[in-house]
Amino acid sequence: MLKLSHKNLDVYKIAPNLVREVYRVTKSYPKEEQFVLVTQLRRAAISVCSNLAEGSARRSAKEKARFYEISRSSLVEIDTQFEISLILEYIRNEQITKLEKYLEPVFRMLSKMISNLQHPINH
Repeated sequence: MLKLSHKNLDVYKIAPNLVREVYRVTKSYPKEEQFVLVTQLRRAAISVCSNLAEGSARRSAKEKARFYEISRSSLVEIDTQFEISLILEYIRNEQITKLEKYLEPVFRMLSKMISNLQHPINH
């Protein structure tokens, strides 16, 4: 694999763990959800990592911020879909606790990265 700069980002070191956890949790979903919630959740988790990587490869702050915003939006999508999963009783609150261990710090780090790109400190 390539030694690219996004792999050194703290947020990227956490994001693949989120992907793994999403895949682990969705393995137990009902068969009828395999092409609905399971696919949506997994794609959104992959989107978090992919857009982080793509954003870090962009040259302009505006482009970087746009991809980081897409990544963060995918996190919001994951959060919403797990709320729906709880309502449908596909998962339990205990499973959400482990997911939050990854969702919250990734969301916080991405928000800070976006803010820093949109409002750079002038020295």
